[in-house]
Amino acid sequence: MKASIRTFLTEEDGVTALEYGILAAVIAGVLVVAARTGLNEMFTALFDKLKTLVDSAGGGTTPTPPTG
Repeated sequence: MKASIRTFLTEEDGVTALEYGILAAVIAGVLVVAARTGLNEMFTALFDKLKTLVDSAGGGTTPTPPTG
């Protein structure tokens, strides 16, 4: 029993996966902050096109772009 507990405590597979996950989240956050203006313009253009498509299809509720 003690040997299996020691083996569990010394295994680093889960820790490595967690480190990669944290690194990916940090990189994604940096990219979002760095490209904030470009992302805002892209989503604004996307919502404008969607609104045009919905309006030309006969109405309904139109999506509104996020503010901020």
